[in-house]
Amino acid sequence: MDNLIIDTNMAVTWILFIALFPLAFIWLRRAYTIFIKKDYSNVALKRGEPPKNPKKWAPFVGILNLGAGIATLWAIIGVLFLAYPYQKWTGIAGVTIWFKIFGDFIIKSQAHPIFGKKKEID
Repeated sequence: MDNLIIDTNMAVTWILFIALFPLAFIWLRRAYTIFIKKDYSNVALKRGEPPKNPKKWAPFVGILNLGAGIATLWAIIGVLFLAYPYQKWTGIAGVTIWFKIFGDFIIKSQAHPIFGKKKEID
C-alpha cells in the first residue's frame, strides 16, 4: 500500500466529498416539502421575502432541488459503490452545485421582478 500523504489537495477533496452528504439531504428535503407537504414558505426567497405567488414558482424550485439532490446522491453512490474516478465524481458535484446556484438565482430574479407592470391611471 502506498503511503497516504495528507496534502492540501487531499484535504479539499475530502471536504468536497463530505459536504455532498448535507447538500443532498437539504436539497431532497426541500423537494419533499414542496411536492409532498405542499409547504411553499421557502420558495424563491429574496432577502427573506417570498414572491407574491409562491405556489406559481414551487414546481420550478422543487424540480431544481430534486434534480440537484439526485445528481449529488448519484455522485456519492458513484464514489462509494461504483468506484468513480476523481474527475468524474468531482465533475458531477461541481456542475451540480453551480447549476443549483445559477438556477436559484434565475428563479428568484423571475419571481421578484425589479420593474413590474405599470398600472394605468384613470
